[in-house]
Order: sequence, then C-alpha cells, then structure tokens
Amino acid sequence: MSFREKLLDLKRRLSDRKMYSIVIAVIGAISIWGLYQYKHAANLRQELDNQYNRSFYDMVGYVNNVETLLTKALITSSPTKTASILQEAWRQANLAQTNLGQLPVSQPVLANTSKFLTQVGDLAYSLNNQNMQGKPLTSQEYKTVQQLQGFATSLGNSLNDLQNQLAGGRLRWNELANKGTPLFQKTSQQLPGKEFENIDKTFQQYPTLIYDGPFSDHLVTAEPRGVTGNELNSEQAKQSVINFLGADRIRAITDTNRNDTGPIKTYSYSVTFKNAPDDQVATMDITQKGGHVFWMLNNRPVPNATMNIDQAKATGKKFLEDHGYKGMVDTYYLKEDNTATINYAYQQNNVTIYPDLIKVKVALDNGEIVGFEARSYLSAHTTRTIPKPKITEQQARAKINPNIQVGSSGMAIIPTDYKTEIFTYEFKGRMNDRDIIVYINAESGKEENVLMIVNTPNGVLTM
Repeated sequence: MSFREKLLDLKRRLSDRKMYSIVIAVIGAISIWGLYQYKHAANLRQELDNQYNRSFYDMVGYVNNVETLLTKALITSSPTKTASILQEAWRQANLAQTNLGQLPVSQPVLANTSKFLTQVGDLAYSLNNQNMQGKPLTSQEYKTVQQLQGFATSLGNSLNDLQNQLAGGRLRWNELANKGTPLFQKTSQQLPGKEFENIDKTFQQYPTLIYDGPFSDHLVTAEPRGVTGNELNSEQAKQSVINFLGADRIRAITDTNRNDTGPIKTYSYSVTFKNAPDDQVATMDITQKGGHVFWMLNNRPVPNATMNIDQAKATGKKFLEDHGYKGMVDTYYLKEDNTATINYAYQQNNVTIYPDLIKVKVALDNGEIVGFEARSYLSAHTTRTIPKPKITEQQARAKINPNIQVGSSGMAIIPTDYKTEIFTYEFKGRMNDRDIIVYINAESGKEENVLMIVNTPNGVLTM
C-alpha cells in the first residue's frame, strides 16, 4: 500500500464516528494528564519555595537575635551572665548557619556570610567557656565582640532588605543567586579576616526572646494562685460576662464551649451588643472556679484614633480599678490598628511584681476596652511576703556595667525559668544610644537579667 493510500485509509477511519470519538478521548486524556503534571509540578515548586522562604525567614530571625545577644554581652558586668548570653549567641549563630545552607544559592555567593556566622559562633563558644570559669572579657575581646556586633547589624539590614524584596514579589528564588551577590558582599567585604576554629557541636533548643513586655508568658503551667472562689456552672459564670461588659450593652450571650484541660478551666461565650451589627461579636472565657475573666476580645472595627497613649493608659488603669484590680501600673505597650495594647503589672509596697501581668486593649477612638487577657495574673497573683534587701541600692548599682548611664531605679520581683521568683533591684539606663534594664538580685547581688528597650513607632517593647 502506497503512502497516499495509507493517508486515505486513515482519513476514512477518522471519518468513522466511533474512531473519531476514540481519538477525541485519547486527546482529552493526554490533555488531562498534561494538566495534572503541570499542576503537580507547580505544587512542587510552590512547596519548595515555601521551604526556602521558611529557611530564609528563620535565618533572618536568628541573625537579628545574634545582634541583640552580642549587644547584651557588651552590657553585662558579671562573667556568669555574659557566659549564658554568649552561649545563646553561639547556638543561634549556628542555627542561622544551618538555615543559610538550605537556601538555593551557590556557595561562593554566601561564602563570607557563612564564614562570619561561623566566626561569631566559634568566638561566642570560646568566650562562653572562659566566662564560665569566672574570667571576664579582656579589653581586646570586648572590642572584638563590639566589632562583630556592628557586622551583625549590617548583615541584618541587608537580610531585611532582601526579605522585603522577596515578600513583595520583586525577587524570586531562582534569581537570588545573581541578585543576592551584591547584598551579601556589601557586608562580607567588611568582615574581619581572622578565622576561629570550627567547632562541631549538637545544639539544644535555644531560649526565645521576650517581645511583648518582659515576663509576660511565665508560670502559665503552674498551679494558678490567682484563681479563687467556688466552682460555678455555665449559667452562673454568665454573670461575670454581664458584670464585665455591662448589662445595658448586651443583647445576647451564647454559651459556646468549655475547656476542661490545662491548669485554668474555663467556659466560653459569644456576646452580641445592642445597637451594633450582628457580626460585631465579643468572645470571652470565664474561669469555672470563681468566675474570673480569663480573656475577652471584641472584634469591633476602630476606624480612627482620637486618644493619645497617655490617655489610653489612664483609661485602662481606671477600667482595671473599677473591676477590682487594684495597684496595677502600666509597663509596656503596642499600638496598631488604632488600638493600644498595654501591659499592667501589679505593685505591692512600691515593688513591681512582673509575674502578675494583665494586658488591656483600648480602642483609641472612644476609649472602649476591646481586649483583655489575665492569664499571667490568674496564674501568679497572690499577696507576697517581700523580704528586706540584703544589699543596698548603691551596692547593687556597683554591680552594673560602668558604661551604663542609670536614669532610674526601683524594686521588682521577676520570674525565672524554674517557676520561682527573684527579688531584685531594677535599673533603667542607656548605653550606646540604647535603653537598657538591668536586674540585680537584692539578696545576693547577682546580675539576674538584662533587657533592651525597643522604641518603635508603634510602641515600647523589650528584648
């Protein structure tokens, strides 16, 4: 059969309806298979990009933490505290290094950045061992840490810029190897040339930094000391909802759930308001024991702000006093979406007791309380027997790094990671244009903690 005859035969077969349907079905199947493969490949690419994003954002966080910890190491005055801070810096530098190695970027591009992280980790490890033996930093070591801190700041700025480009879609991972070079090299060119010995260690989970006010999430698994009173049923606990929000405002209260797990057991409610849209709802948790307000959140939109932060603090304090929370003083705050979330700590005999913490969210348009959280307060609050200090304020002040310019001082009780509390002197001051808080044990004179105050456009936070 000639080629022409074969074509004519194929044409006759295709003209047959049955054969035509088969061909269409085959083409359709191939199309579906191709579409499936395309979507599968797209999903794999997206999954890979998500992994890269996670590694990159984690690395940025670790680098920022390294910069913070190196700054703290320059502030502390006791070798023991310096050792613990440098140990954290060592861990986080290596965690940054690990995430750096997971990015789809050629090694030469990040070689100097990788070397810098290795240097920071190795130096921190070496100095940590030295400080654990009671030896403070020498003047040369202090200058080296100071230099590395400056490089960490520069690297963090470059990474933050790159993160903004990735988040805005202006840079893709397949472009990073080329475009990332000048960003990393800009910092890398300044790095010191001296190499430190590479140390291979197994890293434990590192401690997290505190961002929304010091000591805000402590002792939450301990036996709650602030939960007092009788056991209530769900209907009885509703009275706490009415007392907290005001009977004249409430349209309806709906019992939505109960939580019987954890140290503080609660009932959950949904509340709608008179003269408000149906979708404007407040949700609340009330403790089963005693009917204490555990937390409340009102989803009312706040379109504008007419109050300043000082007015909001006064409004929050009055609200607390009106609801039986006496002796609360504001500490730190955060402004966002025309609201102010303010931390209030309990004060007893002029001693600020940070474990007894309540967060109040104030709407800045009319001063309405649209958020409330008393988890820490309910976990820790009790009347304490406060001892007399065994050292004077002057003796405690002498324990502080002499480079810190102290502006104010007071007494405070702070929690530890071991579910205990420490009676301290609290010194607030400045060093190298940074606001610092140092806590000195009022009984032993030990430097217990160092916090850096971060003044942002939206509030005052701590690290």
